[in-house]
Amino acid sequence: MTYLTTRGRARDADFETVLTAGLAPDGGLYLPKAWPQASAGEIAGYAGAPYAAVAADVLAAFTGDAFSRDALLRLADEAYASFEHEETAPLTQVGDEDWILELYHGPTLAFKDFAMQILGRLFDRVLARRGERLTIIAATSGDTGAAAIHALAPCDHVDIVVLHPEGRVTEVQRRMMTTVEAPNVMNIAVKGDFDDCQAIVKSLFADRAFVDRVRLSGVNSINWARLAAQTVYYFTAAAALGAPDEPIHFVVPTGNFGDVFAGYVAKKMGLNVGRLGVATNANDILHRVLTTGEYRPTGVAPTMSPSMDIQVASNFERLLFDALGRDGAATRALMDKFSKTRGMTVPPSALEFMQKDFVSYAADETATAAEMRAHFEANGTLIDPHTAVARVAAKALREDGALSGRVVTLSTAHPAKFPDAVAAATGETPALPPAYADLFERPEFIAHAPAEPAAVAAIIVERFG
Repeated sequence: MTYLTTRGRARDADFETVLTAGLAPDGGLYLPKAWPQASAGEIAGYAGAPYAAVAADVLAAFTGDAFSRDALLRLADEAYASFEHEETAPLTQVGDEDWILELYHGPTLAFKDFAMQILGRLFDRVLARRGERLTIIAATSGDTGAAAIHALAPCDHVDIVVLHPEGRVTEVQRRMMTTVEAPNVMNIAVKGDFDDCQAIVKSLFADRAFVDRVRLSGVNSINWARLAAQTVYYFTAAAALGAPDEPIHFVVPTGNFGDVFAGYVAKKMGLNVGRLGVATNANDILHRVLTTGEYRPTGVAPTMSPSMDIQVASNFERLLFDALGRDGAATRALMDKFSKTRGMTVPPSALEFMQKDFVSYAADETATAAEMRAHFEANGTLIDPHTAVARVAAKALREDGALSGRVVTLSTAHPAKFPDAVAAATGETPALPPAYADLFERPEFIAHAPAEPAAVAAIIVERFG
């Protein structure tokens, strides 16, 4: 398996290089040079198969010679043993042709656990055989940080630094990160929004001297291995609902475009995915670009679904690259223009390419709260605000005729991670699982920094440099 970069100015790479590098040296993102294929028979065989076995099969298509299928199965068995539900990623039917895919049964109660738990193990195995150590940096809008810390804190060859926007994550999200006491874990609260945190990460990766000094790598969804791991639950869900014979649509609450792009990857691998619904909140840059072709941030508005409070979606570059016929020079030109002017226009032919697979909808705060309440009244269960955004989108897209037939909505977080929003909408306060019963009594370990790359770099060097 060989990987290329979206900007066309870096050498092709193998899986180990892609795993440990995160961002490509030319500032682009890695993608497989050719999409691996899963046969109809293989996909049908995933119905009822253990989740870890499907994960091993799917990941083996991306890892090349770096890991054997048996090694991947052992790692996947370890990774998903910590999930609370026996099905790992269970489906719940909520209508004649509507299902919710529950992705919050992992150790930090969010979909990020699916990728992070396997990613941490891949990192540690590769670094152990190389005799190396890495400093991992991640920006989080709420859930990535906790998932990364819980996955990487036990690793022997990794230090982990997480940046979060101060005051813009829920207290539960923050404490899941900052109450982990480990010598290789560091949390930094940045005085800014998520886009500021993400910009700092990209700036630090562009500083080759800093990268070399601390052996920098990343686990945000810029890291290809994360997206590869997230394709797995598209396969298991579709197989459970009749794939490959039945086309399945998926609606995904997304801000950084990673989770829904994983569905696109599954489709490129041969899964019978109908259309992919991009559900956004008021921070609707993805909805705007997919409907108008204009990709222009308008400022981040805080919402009750903070993990989607993003205006610069890093993984959109991967789709743009494909939509431009995998032309690295054309992608680089558009991304350079975006960097300089904070805006770009997707060429009409590329937009048409995107609209074949993607539809979108933006849900406002009123509709999101109403959906949490309506879902509770209809089903007797609570959903978090991000899932509610996606359910609003799924219903609207079905009503508009953009989706028909079987639709799966991804439920990306446990409602207890957003207790205030859920309680305000439903009158019910979701309880944390027993493992987190004392979360609010645990001490926090946290540093603070302005939204300046140099300030963040100095803190990292002092601790891990």
